[in-house]
Amino acid sequence: MTNPNTAAAALEHKYREPNAENCYEVTRADLPLHCPMDGMSLWNSHPRVYLPIEETGRAKCPYCGADYILKE
Repeated sequence: MTNPNTAAAALEHKYREPNAENCYEVTRADLPLHCPMDGMSLWNSHPRVYLPIEETGRAKCPYCGADYILKE
């Protein structure tokens, strides 16, 4: 169990773990799409890469392999 008195515990609920899922559904509000996305902690992730999703509605991160699906 995490110690509730640590700074890490205070931030734990604020950020999603990057690359924790294999598939993410995104909306037009998330564009321009990049991986890792906003709200993911960056210290243990790969460099930010922008993904072209507008034309096909799907994109795959070349670093972590996460799939992104554009939901209308």
